[in-house]
Amino acid sequence: MSILIVVSNPRDWPLAMPDVMVISAKAYLTDPAFGSQLRARVFNLCKSYRYQSLGYYVSLLAEARGHKPFPRVNAIEDLHSPGLVRLLTEQLDERVQKSLVALKSDHFELSIYFGRNMAKHYDQLSRQLFNLLQAPLLRAYFDRHGGQWRIRSIKTIAASEIPPQHQDFVVQAAIDYFSGRKPWVPKQIAPRYDLAILHDPNDPEPPSNVKAMKYFEKAAENLGMHVEFITRADMGRLPEFDALFIRDTTYVNHYTYRFSRQASAEGLVVIDDPNSILKCNNKVYLAELMTRHRIPVPRTLLVHRDNVEQVIPALTLPCVLKQPDSSFSLGVAKVTTETELRHKVNELLEKSELIVAQEYLPTEFDWRVGILDRRPLFVCKYFMAPGHWQIVKHGEQKHDYVEGLTKAVSLVEAPVKVVKMALKAANLIGDGLYGVDIKQAGKRCYVIEINDNPNVDAGNEDGILKEDLYQQIMTVFLHRLDRRKQGVQW
Repeated sequence: MSILIVVSNPRDWPLAMPDVMVISAKAYLTDPAFGSQLRARVFNLCKSYRYQSLGYYVSLLAEARGHKPFPRVNAIEDLHSPGLVRLLTEQLDERVQKSLVALKSDHFELSIYFGRNMAKHYDQLSRQLFNLLQAPLLRAYFDRHGGQWRIRSIKTIAASEIPPQHQDFVVQAAIDYFSGRKPWVPKQIAPRYDLAILHDPNDPEPPSNVKAMKYFEKAAENLGMHVEFITRADMGRLPEFDALFIRDTTYVNHYTYRFSRQASAEGLVVIDDPNSILKCNNKVYLAELMTRHRIPVPRTLLVHRDNVEQVIPALTLPCVLKQPDSSFSLGVAKVTTETELRHKVNELLEKSELIVAQEYLPTEFDWRVGILDRRPLFVCKYFMAPGHWQIVKHGEQKHDYVEGLTKAVSLVEAPVKVVKMALKAANLIGDGLYGVDIKQAGKRCYVIEINDNPNVDAGNEDGILKEDLYQQIMTVFLHRLDRRKQGVQW
């Protein structure tokens, strides 16, 4: 994909950069060669983005041409919004106060070049403003009143407004930003789509281990997609991509959900989609859904402050209490006495008006059925952690945990009843990637939960399909991207 820097006048950007073409706004808008170019990233550094100006039309027509403009037209509209300062003040107040606390003056200007400032101390504030406003060159103005810093205004700046002493830094910031994409090895067919994989490199229990992430990358590239691994700091870059694959533990009140919502709003193909995150992350919803559709689950009671007395008669002891948004065995507790029950219920009800209580079904392992695009993908046995009643036994420290063994089972060998039940349950949520957990007690099976962000680890879930597992997942992305391009809904 070529990189175009579009300026009002090429003399406004007298800075040499490798593999970057600097052109005038007029040339970009009128030269047929740019209109017919299939893939381009367009960095719009014109003097003005006002409505119907050349700068405005550069971003507008770039979107129409299927290019990737920066900023996009919606970002330009945001920059002109009367409520912008209020929005930024609400979202960034803590970071603003922390970043500017040492200043002696009551006024401050912050120049932001591709998310960076010349003073490293202001990098976090610069990055957050950059991610919110999604414009390459910005200047923010701050005033202090009554000991509190406030954003007075913020505006885009043109390439011609970069001070001479800043130019070398801007060039390096731009080069670093452009090269954030890993260069792909030239192939006979150039990559057709750009896939972002969201991950947290510091997560002690990620949904996919490092080796699996490399397999995902390889599978995508084999199908003609370019992959870039992004983190929570990269939300502002979502418009650069065609698809988003979330390989980060998802929660509703969390950046992973905001990434999913934003990507969906931008028209990206997204797994996990926001609807799946909302539904799968709430065990109250899942319990009600399974009951409504007569899918077997352990005896269940939705508990609130007025029906705690019903738990023991309905379920007996021991029983299991679940925080609605629990995951990875966290927020789930087994209680064995009435005192322990009351204490734990009160603790969980401090966080949620409703919690889930279920009968305790001891088993040697849980079935996990991976479902994608309304089809079974893989089956595993998740064995309980040694000496524990759950698959994962957590210690007091974040990185202190023990997992039970995982054994992959072929779809042919897996019990037909387990696979059918998992598929029926997952189809109630959508057509995304799900992991359905099922307990088998004798001849009876019970759905425990549906996970929107199931583990896909090298050496575990891929035990039967090997690298073909990753290929199948990436193929779904490719087919959805092709159908989206053709204007067909999947």
